[in-house]
Amino acid sequence: MHFYDGHFGGMHLIWWIIWIILIAWIFFIPAEIPYQKSKKESPLDILKKRFAIGEISKEEFEESKNILTSEN
Repeated sequence: MHFYDGHFGGMHLIWWIIWIILIAWIFFIPAEIPYQKSKKESPLDILKKRFAIGEISKEEFEESKNILTSEN
């Protein structure tokens, strides 16, 4: 292996840098996988969201919450 004329192991230095960056990007940068199934929401989470956006009243929320929590 010769280290002259900008060649290192048969590749120019720039190609080594590109490969190192590519491999680091693949393994070390966290990214969400497209179409990955997201975490399933619990019934209580759904109920809280419905109450927050005004789909259900406070009384309906409290009644449903009591039903859901009494089962556990």
